[in-house]
Amino acid sequence: MTVEGGVFWRHGFCAEGGVRLIGARLGGGLFLEAGRLSNTGGVALCLDGLIAPTVLCTDGFVADGEVQLQNAQISHLVSFDRSTLRSDHVALQCHGMQAQELHLTPQGIDGVLDLGFAQIGTLRDNVAARPARLVLDGLTYEHLSGPEGPGNATARLAWLNRDLDPYRPQPYEQLAGFYRRIGHDDDARRVLLAKQRARSSTLRPYARAWGYMLDWTVGYGYRPWLAGFWLLVLLSLGTAIFALDHPQAINSGHDPHFNPLIYTLDLLIPVSPFGMRDAFVPAGSTQWLAYALIVAGWILATAVVAGIARVLRRD
Repeated sequence: MTVEGGVFWRHGFCAEGGVRLIGARLGGGLFLEAGRLSNTGGVALCLDGLIAPTVLCTDGFVADGEVQLQNAQISHLVSFDRSTLRSDHVALQCHGMQAQELHLTPQGIDGVLDLGFAQIGTLRDNVAARPARLVLDGLTYEHLSGPEGPGNATARLAWLNRDLDPYRPQPYEQLAGFYRRIGHDDDARRVLLAKQRARSSTLRPYARAWGYMLDWTVGYGYRPWLAGFWLLVLLSLGTAIFALDHPQAINSGHDPHFNPLIYTLDLLIPVSPFGMRDAFVPAGSTQWLAYALIVAGWILATAVVAGIARVLRRD
């Protein structure tokens, strides 16, 4: 169907059963303010392949049944402001939709919201009306807006956690890319850290255990300061133990005075800058402590270098 002007199904419009405008071209747009569509258990409104400048399902619009906008091309605005969408499964199907602006600020969505592979210029939504179940894989957008502002990474990560798929990297990469574009590099790294944590939950047990260690020690490289914290803990531990149980000097009379702090630091730093590692040899249980400090020093130093490199890449 082709309409040069607009289609107005506004206040008082009511349809029992599905309404289908598949592949329609509406030059002036579709206006359904305060309309009511009912097709419980089926499709209430099918706009698949629609080409129009505007679709307004606002101001008390109610749909009992699925609303479909698959592969629709909307040059300006799609709005569900102050609407109510209800369905046993998918309440709003926007898979592959293209729109300059999408307002997802309804009174409520009872059902799945599918935004898979949609291309949106500006996506506006609110926390209170976000559905419990989402499909976000493939969704791209240029800007996010809402009452909490674009910089609320906590709210946006909770949004990603509602995705029906247990782990998909693209939604995390898309959100991190958005934060980088607006200059919120810390939020971008926070999102990428959450991505690594979500990925870890899908790995085999041994790989998951390694992931947990990377998370606790250096935050997968996105929190390199954690490595400094663990280095400080190990430095304090080694200093206390070696102060009570001095290692033996290899060459008596020719070795420098023993200092437990410098000795522990020399074990932790891979290049041994103070030379005390080769001048004193621990015995008994402290020998294993020395080996552990050397290994931990290599691991943490490598993690610090990788973390600094990641920060310098603005990743």
